[in-house]
Amino acid sequence: MKHTVKIAVDAMGGDYAPQAVIEGAALAVGELDCTVILVGDREVISPLLQKQSCPEERIIVKHASEVVRMDESPRKALNAKQDTSIRKIFELVKAGEADACMSAGNSGAAMLSGLHVLGTLPGVDRPCIGSILPTVSGRVVLLDAGANVDSKPHNLVQFAFMGHALARYTLGIDRPKIGLLSIGEEPGKGNEVVRSTYKILKKSDLNFHGNVEGGDIFADIVDVVVCDGFVGNVVLKTGEGVVQALGTRLKAEIKASLLGRFGYLFMRPALKRFKKRFDYAEYGGALLLGLDGIGVIAHGRSNPTAVKNAIRITYDYAKTRVAMRVKEEVESSAELRQSFGERVHQVIEHIKEKKLEMDLKDSVSADKGD
Repeated sequence: MKHTVKIAVDAMGGDYAPQAVIEGAALAVGELDCTVILVGDREVISPLLQKQSCPEERIIVKHASEVVRMDESPRKALNAKQDTSIRKIFELVKAGEADACMSAGNSGAAMLSGLHVLGTLPGVDRPCIGSILPTVSGRVVLLDAGANVDSKPHNLVQFAFMGHALARYTLGIDRPKIGLLSIGEEPGKGNEVVRSTYKILKKSDLNFHGNVEGGDIFADIVDVVVCDGFVGNVVLKTGEGVVQALGTRLKAEIKASLLGRFGYLFMRPALKRFKKRFDYAEYGGALLLGLDGIGVIAHGRSNPTAVKNAIRITYDYAKTRVAMRVKEEVESSAELRQSFGERVHQVIEHIKEKKLEMDLKDSVSADKGD
């Protein structure tokens, strides 16, 4: 019997929720062989859903009485509220009532809910956000895109293995090139975390290209870019801002002269293709990598098209069983993680020895003083 993919969607999450989420869900079930479970306030959702032209059995409503607002502290909100829509979508995945879940709401709350409800894959200390971005002629995986703002070398190594899996099963690249984001291509460039990560990745069996700079991210040099979440989120938001600024400036230049408006008639098809390629709404959402289940976060400003595409990418991840693929990749790095663990142990023992030497010197000095 054919299994229909079930996707739990946070109907209350996002700047334009629930209207945009409901409209996007209706568009999604019209294009995909899936069932959408809308989670949120039933009294608000049901009247809006009745206005959509879609089969009733393809969209199910599950009630949740509380919402985590975009401006709320994720930890405080989730501690105070036990029946939030963003928590319930992960609970449906955990219970097997949904194959995957998606939210355009508070991304911090989504990550914490996923951690609390689903837990992490074996061998993963911290989940991360994996975003797929357009490049000059293809796509690139960027991670972490904002989940962790203070990562250690072994976290970045785990991100690299998870990014390798994501690129293999979403971009269709057998042996993806891995790049480490730094302030220079040379191995010695970057802060201590980047330099330590470089040494570990260099010894791994990944197809490690080496360091890449910010300008290389969109240049088709590597397939996966690994970085700390603080840096990754700045890269992501800067990219969005540049595209938006270019679009605004281009419109102004076109309207500024008769020649510009005339030329636009000929350029319109190319400009539409450009917009479609670099518009965040076309790329759906980012995967919460490292969770023991599939969770996707979409842009907070998602309109119905963006919601539809976020559901589509969630559907694709569920069909390809990406969480299982990532788990396999992380487990394959056990030897690497073990060697890193041994190195950490050596460092700790070295620190202990140094401290013992200092204690002995202090003791001798004290005896001489007496």
